Amino acid sequence: MMASTTRQRSFRLPPSTLDLLDGRARETGESGNQVAGRLLAEGLRTDAHALIRFRDVGDGTRQPALGGHRLLVADVIASVRANDSDAELTARSLGVSVDKVRAAIRYYAEHRAEIDVEIRRAQEAFEREAERHRREHEALA
Repeated sequence: MMASTTRQRSFRLPPSTLDLLDGRARETGESGNQVAGRLLAEGLRTDAHALIRFRDVGDGTRQPALGGHRLLVADVIASVRANDSDAELTARSLGVSVDKVRAAIRYYAEHRAEIDVEIRRAQEAFEREAERHRREHEALA
């Protein structure tokens, strides 16, 4: 999500905010600048997409998800594709509102490349797990 190059900018923040930032940096093992940059980027995206929140995923990264749900935007988009781009059918199958599916689609429209990477990673992980399962089954046959 963050650009590989950075530019310097100075902010004046209350000591209580800086204390929170320093504490979060200690918790995550990131630098204060990394935490601030990530939170600013996530906050700006959340501001633009009110139904999207960011959450930690198992591999130590953070990904956009539907607010109030564990569903990642990448999962919603994969489901929309599986349902022939039918937002209403996808909403019913996922147990979420159509508004949330459409919010994921809007987010995807603006951040397609990074969501496509997450979809590919999930598909590759699924395929590796299916292959492992197939080998285990063959070993026991």
